[in-house]
Amino acid sequence: MKAVVFDMDGVLFDTEIVCMKAWMAVAGKNGMPDMEEVFPKCIGLNSNDSRQIVMKAYGEDFDYPRFRQEASDWLQAYMKENGLPVKPGVPEILRWLRDAGYTVGLASSTRSSSVFSYLEQSGFQDYFQTVVTGDMVEHSKPRPDIYLLACRELGVEPEQAYAIEDSPNGIRSAHAAGMRPIMVPDMIAPDEEMCKLSFLIRKDLFEVLEYLQREI
Repeated sequence: MKAVVFDMDGVLFDTEIVCMKAWMAVAGKNGMPDMEEVFPKCIGLNSNDSRQIVMKAYGEDFDYPRFRQEASDWLQAYMKENGLPVKPGVPEILRWLRDAGYTVGLASSTRSSSVFSYLEQSGFQDYFQTVVTGDMVEHSKPRPDIYLLACRELGVEPEQAYAIEDSPNGIRSAHAAGMRPIMVPDMIAPDEEMCKLSFLIRKDLFEVLEYLQREI
């Protein structure tokens, strides 16, 4: 194996729970019912694909851009007050992969402005040889496009790369791309499908690091 490609939200940063809080807060403010059922369907999707799910739930006249802007404003205010929450094991696994000679990429369904902002805030940007974001592809996860693009930019075949993911949509995407998906669950526990599609399931990045160290 030559490469490791990370998802971002829920893998590098504990931002999915914060994003859920943002969506719930804006939904409550605007009288939008059932957001606790709508939001999980959007985990791992880019804005285009999330839009389809939200519009189906709230109707064709729903002002989706305004909703996303309000949620983004809520999220940014939270981050400004509380800081960017880094998941346990991130610095350790990134340093080890660099020292071990792996090629490392990032494939996130989140828009590029947020991705590069988070990487800059955390100081992790120099660990990644390529960064592919949700606005670089028409359809992101669970379709394989974003991971296939990341592998092309890294110059590796998908079967030579691990993908580290937390969400079912991400695992489906990496599996469809022909990679070896490693699931580190965040908000959604693995079910029978995830056990079938995942190459490995580990509780955190420290356990992923232990596995990789044994494989050298």
